[in-house]
Amino acid sequence: MWFRKKAGKKAEAKFFDRQKQKPVLKCSICNGEQVAGFKDIHTGKFEEVMFIRNEGDLKDFLEMYGIDRISKEY
Repeated sequence: MWFRKKAGKKAEAKFFDRQKQKPVLKCSICNGEQVAGFKDIHTGKFEEVMFIRNEGDLKDFLEMYGIDRISKEY
């Protein structure tokens, strides 16, 4: 799912299950691609939410879900 913020509008807050999921930034060591999403704590299944192209995309993702810290996985 792509998220594109319209100019002049604040990102709409979205929610995730903080009891079952943790925010994760999946990073490729080969080509540097990054995908933000949520990893199920119990099963380890990763749910992709947004492709991260730059710091602005990451900031938008963090604001959209009210996250202040995200872990990286390679």
